[in-house]
Amino acid sequence: MSVELDVWSVVVPGGGETFVAPAVDVRVTNISFGEELADANGRSVVKLAYKALTAPDSDDEEEEEDKDEDEDIKLVTTVLTALTAGKIEQSTLNVVLLEEREYILTNTGKNTVYLTGNYIEQPDQPPFGDDSDLDSDEEAYNLQDVSSDVEMDPEDLVGLELDSDASRFGEVDEEPPAKSSKRPRDTDEAPEAKAKEGKDKKNKKLKAEDGKAVPAGGDKKEKKEVKKEDKKKGKDTPAVTELPNGLKFQDVKIGDGPEAKKGSRVGMRYIGKFLNGQGFDKNVKGKPFTFKVGKGEVIKGWDLGIPGMRVGGERILTIPPALAYGAKGVDGIPPNSTLKFEVKLLEVK
Repeated sequence: MSVELDVWSVVVPGGGETFVAPAVDVRVTNISFGEELADANGRSVVKLAYKALTAPDSDDEEEEEDKDEDEDIKLVTTVLTALTAGKIEQSTLNVVLLEEREYILTNTGKNTVYLTGNYIEQPDQPPFGDDSDLDSDEEAYNLQDVSSDVEMDPEDLVGLELDSDASRFGEVDEEPPAKSSKRPRDTDEAPEAKAKEGKDKKNKKLKAEDGKAVPAGGDKKEKKEVKKEDKKKGKDTPAVTELPNGLKFQDVKIGDGPEAKKGSRVGMRYIGKFLNGQGFDKNVKGKPFTFKVGKGEVIKGWDLGIPGMRVGGERILTIPPALAYGAKGVDGIPPNSTLKFEVKLLEVK
């Protein structure tokens, strides 16, 4: 998204031309007559002349360049608006004049015309809109495909359902089904059940070398131990913290390096996804994505979700629309989108 820097304006006198070569990109938004009219009933057509961006038709580029030096440059002319005194004296526009390109504005009428707009800046690398690292549209955003960057053990992903609330980030032990008090008929018993019953009876009859019976029920003891291990794993699942503004974050790995604070310049790896798992942006190799924390260089969810991390740490951010791109959205991100980012802090300066 472009950022408006300052007000821009230019005056085109009646029956005259104005040459424009902006130092930075300019968006023209309004064109109108002034307070005084030289012709109370006059009509003015405002035209824009520019050199079109065209590629050479042949391979002899050097010859074409030599010809261009000798011949006059042919400009393409278009009409921006037509104003009529007393009827239509103002018109809105949305035209961008590019940095260091040459333009000529022409006014065919007698009344002076005023053009107004803004200097704009279009960042080379927007916070999460740079798809230069995307190899193809069909590339899957799987953490297991990202070498050592932002990797997570599959066991750590248990319970991480994106469309659930924070209370569901944990393992739930399934209760065993209640046993029926009725004894099934022999015809209803499955062959496996009969085989198991026979095996249990055989185990009851086993005796140790000293002649004492071997106690049955070893399987129950093993099941209890397994259940205890499952509960222990559930306790190791990283907790999900939700702030009052709706931002959720989960520390998958705690780093041991310098801490990121407001005002720190940080280098990050990240994978951005929608809640359905579809990826829209990532930085997993090459030059890390860098920004200054808390200075508005990225979306609000990042400015609030990165502080507290330490170098080497990994965190999952679930960012609501109000802290991302809101109701307007941006190119590639629909309006009112909740975004999930898996981030890794590489450096703090």
